[in-house]
Formats: sequence, structure tokens, C-alpha cells
Amino acid sequence: MPSLSVPLESVDLLLCPVCAEDMRPNEGSVAGGISCAAGHRFDGAKQGYINLLTGRGTSFIPDTADMVAARSAFLDEGHYDPLLRQVAGTVAGLLEGVERPVIVDAGAGTGHYLAAAVGAVPAARTVALDLSKFALRRAARSVPQALCLVWDLWRPLPLAGGAVDLIINVFAPRNAEEYARILKPGGHLLVVTPAPGHLDALRARLPLLAVDEDKSDKLAASLAQGFTPVSADSLSVPMQLKGEDMRNVVMMGPNAHHAGAVLEQGDEAAVLQEPETPLAVEARFTLSVFRKSAR
Repeated sequence: MPSLSVPLESVDLLLCPVCAEDMRPNEGSVAGGISCAAGHRFDGAKQGYINLLTGRGTSFIPDTADMVAARSAFLDEGHYDPLLRQVAGTVAGLLEGVERPVIVDAGAGTGHYLAAAVGAVPAARTVALDLSKFALRRAARSVPQALCLVWDLWRPLPLAGGAVDLIINVFAPRNAEEYARILKPGGHLLVVTPAPGHLDALRARLPLLAVDEDKSDKLAASLAQGFTPVSADSLSVPMQLKGEDMRNVVMMGPNAHHAGAVLEQGDEAAVLQEPETPLAVEARFTLSVFRKSAR
């Protein structure tokens, strides 16, 4: 597989994660490295991303190569395409009339939803943040114009204050204070979360994490200090899942960390064998839009 160069047109949006100085492209860098005036240097990987997590790194566990492969396989089957279209439509509406907007996908994963956003707003400058280098390898290919950065969303974000028009956050951690800091006045945050009833037919057969009944209220409360709610739209997606689909949907997210071993044995493993008749499963989502509050 050929090497990728890191696109550097959005480097001016970045702050050095060590000293918070402005970042700039490295002179003579082939892969697309960056550095700051103080000399802190970060080289581009041949897979098209930059790892900014130096030193102590992070205590959180990134998605593994197997988890990322499962996610790509599931999403490539089109099961969540209605969500993909709704995200793209929402992004287009929020950025209508904005010239060359800046979009940050916080928890971008494989770039699946960021690619849809770019398709809706081709002029956008884009930054993809994720903890998993395996996910960002795919994101760099899915969204070649995006600046893909390995980063821990719970740490101060390596982005300048007031630089971003829209943050996309799909099934990812929400650092409310930092999201508010990097957004421009009046900028928006689009959050996608699973809704009550999400994958219940599968949860009845497998040990999956439950979705809180008051998840939307908790989301709004967690963002109350820096954001004003704008809208909350529900989306239900009926699916017909075969054994491999069911395994992929379990293994592509947080369920993989606690259910993986269980799925290799016993009755649970039998559920994931190719069934004669696909299982009817409903995916349920909430798409919530928040506006940065005036201060």
C-alpha cells in the first residue's frame, strides 16, 4: 500500500501540545511533519496521520486493529447509511453560507462520518482527532484532505481557541470545556448518541452495554455550562443482521472490551453463527445540536 503525505493546509489551526505555541510545517518534510517555534517536532506517519501523544501518552485504551476492522466491515455494509445521510444533511444546514468552514471530528474513528460531512460541504477544512492510530490510518484514506491527529480528547485539545465552526462528535467522549474553547462564537456541536432501545433485539441475546433511559437529559446537563441546546432529532433504522454483522456491531465499539471473550464460547457464540434467517434489529440514535453560548 503506497505511503500517504499528511495534508498540511490546516496546520495553522494547531497549537503545540507541549508548549501551546503555533504549529508550522517542517521544512523539507516528506511525510508531512509539523513543529513549533520552540522546536517541538512531530513527524508524519507514512499512513497519513501525525501522533501528537508524546511523553506520558494516555491512560485510556484506544480502539484496536480488530475493533477498527469490525467497524469498517459493518459500516461498509451500509447498515448505518440513514444515519450517515442525516449527519451530512445536518452539517450542510449548520454551515450554509459559511465560507470555507472549519470542521473538527472529535473521535473521528475511520472518518466515516467526516467523509459524509466533506461531501456535503466540500470547501470545509477538516481535522480528525482520535486515540486510535489504526482508525486514523483508515480516516486518512477516507478523507485525504483531513489533518488526522492521534490525540486524547480528555486532554486540552491541540487547537487554537475560536478557530472552529463545527465539531462533530459521533459515539465519542465529550470534553465540553475544550469544545467550547475551540469553537467560534455561535459555532455548533453536533452530537450523535445511541438512544434507548438501540440494538435491544441483539441485547436480549448477548451481554451488551445498556443505553440509559435519560441519556439525552444527561447529555444536555453535561454541556450546560458552555452550550445552548438547538435541536434533538430521533432516528430509527431497521436492520436485518446476519451472524457476521452481529459480531461486527458488537466488536466495533465499547462492547468489545467486555464482551469479546464471552462471544468465543457457549450460547453467545452460537448466536453469532450464520443464521438461516437474519435477525431483525433496530438501531436508534439521537442527533443533538448545541450552539456555543455567549459569554
